[in-house]
Amino acid sequence: MSTPTTPAPSTTARPLQVGPHTVAPPVVLAPMAGITNAPFRTLCREFSGGKGLFVSEMITTRALVERNEKTMQLIHFDATETPRSIQLYGVDPATVGKAVRMIAEEGLADHIDLNFGCPVPKVTRKGGGSALPYKRNLLRAIVREAVSGAGDLPVTMKMRKGIDDDHLTYLDAGRIAVEEGVTSIALHGRTTAQHYGGTADWDAIARLKEHVPEIPVLGNGDIWSAEDALRMVRETGCDGVVVGRGCLGRPWLFADLVAAFEGRTQDYVRPSLREVADVMVRHATLLGEWIGDEARGVIDFRKHVAWYLKGFAVGSEMRKRLAITSSLEALRAGLDELDLDQPWPTGADGPRGRTSGNNRVVLPDGWLKDPYDCAGVGDEAELDTSGG
Repeated sequence: MSTPTTPAPSTTARPLQVGPHTVAPPVVLAPMAGITNAPFRTLCREFSGGKGLFVSEMITTRALVERNEKTMQLIHFDATETPRSIQLYGVDPATVGKAVRMIAEEGLADHIDLNFGCPVPKVTRKGGGSALPYKRNLLRAIVREAVSGAGDLPVTMKMRKGIDDDHLTYLDAGRIAVEEGVTSIALHGRTTAQHYGGTADWDAIARLKEHVPEIPVLGNGDIWSAEDALRMVRETGCDGVVVGRGCLGRPWLFADLVAAFEGRTQDYVRPSLREVADVMVRHATLLGEWIGDEARGVIDFRKHVAWYLKGFAVGSEMRKRLAITSSLEALRAGLDELDLDQPWPTGADGPRGRTSGNNRVVLPDGWLKDPYDCAGVGDEAELDTSGG
């Protein structure tokens, strides 16, 4: 599944500068728990020709400092990954500072992204993720510790609009980021309450861009195709795009994104089911090699099956069968029974992954009483596991 390489100058967005690292075109793989591990990053990077920035899944600062075994595996980067990007989650400034200094001193990564965007209840109920920017002083303290501990490593951050429409925080958080030395900000145009439902508010991305002209602003939310990415840049003036759910079962979206930003829209990838099947087997193989166990790799791959097959004519029984395989041989055999000559189907793009929004936000008791009071955030608020 190769794409022709006839580069034309980008007319849509300038290269993104993340500290000493130039990201051209300015496309970033969003951290996703259980998804953006080394094998998936490898696939996306291969399709992009090595262009773009590919961020690890969420790493918990406490688990990193304690050298948790799973966490240490999650921060393993392929030898060809450059720059190496780690996303950190933390709610305690001291622990975040220790984790960042550890990364800098031991050369574990080249770029650190701070997670202030996760809407998952187990994170927000302890004041973390997208709940945290509401506490302005705490946000400032964490960012200050991270930037000061990082030395020469660039620190970026990803956030949401706020907790809900009555508690928006992104403009205040943007100013704090600028004042404390953050290199760039990514904004997901949804609130915590929206989770992944509704439509992303791209106007908020434009407002943030106007509010913090000093640093690059990246847009995130509802980018399901390369055309969506071009439209977001055009409509918001953002400096780049962060793609999450849009690449689930579609790692070749990064080939399309590179083509789009380089003015080669005729080079979009439209794989046949045969080509998709080959990518599926490669993905499962890479997972097995990474985990060190073929069966566990195929089992981990199961969640990707429906995303890869979306839009293709595959019967429900076969979909179920493929989703319970536990060997590469069984996966390949099942795929070979399909009509692999099916072309890329109309309507195969569009939402994948979580699309619900329950409007329920779980927060610590009294969290919303005072945006400048940090009481109630203790050591227990630090998660002890990475990856979400």
